Amino acid sequence: MAEVRGFRAEDVPAMTEIWNRVVRDGEAFPQTEEMSEAEAAEFFAGQSFTAVAEDGGEVLGLYILHPNNIGRCGHIANASYAVKYGVRGKGVGEALVRHSLEKGAEKGFRILQFNAVVCSNVYAIQLYEKLGFKKLGRIPGGFRKDGGKYEDIFIFIHEL
Repeated sequence: MAEVRGFRAEDVPAMTEIWNRVVRDGEAFPQTEEMSEAEAAEFFAGQSFTAVAEDGGEVLGLYILHPNNIGRCGHIANASYAVKYGVRGKGVGEALVRHSLEKGAEKGFRILQFNAVVCSNVYAIQLYEKLGFKKLGRIPGGFRKDGGKYEDIFIFIHEL
């Protein structure tokens, strides 16, 4: 079973590879540009918290946690998760999401909000609903896929 812990500098190469694969696939993250290891190290260090799921010294996935907004809405967190190909469906994502809920509360956030869960990401949606997230709404055509096709996205929240 994977252990979830704060990331370390030596994790960055594996984290960058996992993150960039999700970006490259264009199915879940809003980002369109991959990061170099140096950019990724700065990006991951700049979050409220960044964690990895590790098993036997291998990084299997990661998450970032940060404010969703500023000021009067700064108590609402946002997170992104990425799991390495080949280990999906084995509980790594669930371990990451559960850890982020605990860490979010520990960091003083009151709500975890996902702004853009792509409707075709059925495994993520099933996991979020299993863990008690509430679906607030659907944004028609909110996610632009490669090739110019648009797909609906959901907004989810979880009170911490």
